[in-house]
Amino acid sequence: HVSGPQGIRRISALYTPYNYEMGVDLREQMTLCDAGDVFTIPANLEKSFDQISNAVAHVAASGSLPIILGGDHSIGFPTVRGLASVTSKKIGIIHVDRHADIQEKDLDERMHTTPWFHATNLPNVDAVNLVQIGIGGWQVPRPAVEQIVARRTNIFTMDDVEELGIDKVAEMALAQAWKGTDAVYLSYDIDSLEAAFVPGTGWPEPGGLLPREALKLVGLVAKEGLCGMEIVEVSPPYDVSDITSLMALRIIVDALGSMVAHGKLGAHKHIIDKPFVPF
Repeated sequence: HVSGPQGIRRISALYTPYNYEMGVDLREQMTLCDAGDVFTIPANLEKSFDQISNAVAHVAASGSLPIILGGDHSIGFPTVRGLASVTSKKIGIIHVDRHADIQEKDLDERMHTTPWFHATNLPNVDAVNLVQIGIGGWQVPRPAVEQIVARRTNIFTMDDVEELGIDKVAEMALAQAWKGTDAVYLSYDIDSLEAAFVPGTGWPEPGGLLPREALKLVGLVAKEGLCGMEIVEVSPPYDVSDITSLMALRIIVDALGSMVAHGKLGAHKHIIDKPFVPF
């Protein structure tokens, strides 16, 4: 939703930059800049995608870590495309979601069910390095399944998470996302959480992750370093007391805190080896 980024910004006033358990103060470890909203044209997805890719590429080319606050998950393709355009290196993706988002088209458009089909067509983003965690329920379109099989992506269902535990899932996900790659991007869909905890999303699906599981997973993934991350599908008009926006904020700051605590913030800079060229 268009007001997703603003909802996350607004609720961030609740937080200090210090985390007691991690012993991390983000103010001391980084310069954080809100670069504002990307100007999108809701009626023109493809033009909006170019705008988003340009914004992400511009930020990434400077060596900064792009963090994208969203709305619709269709942005997964242009965000990764922007990042991939300023490096010759290979990028893996860890995608946390209830939905697979890997069919080619939806209603003849590259909508929120399609980003990973197009992202894994990029020359330096391989489908075998796409790891999708939390997939399941009654909202995974069947056209996605053929792509999952054909492209050999890596799926952890909620049953897998339940059976293996968060630590093992994170370990296996990292092994696959980092296999032959030089950096990893995190795409976190807020609807991967149990619907009761995140009412402010457009595609709620009961049976997802619990907040503590989600935060643990994000911390474990981020401690190996990220080249960028996005949090998507936050829709404040559906929200209750801003709890969905707060959860989205928490995922971002926990990822940053984990990178700082493990000395990985900025570790991706060596992969940025191409100049920004507008789309």
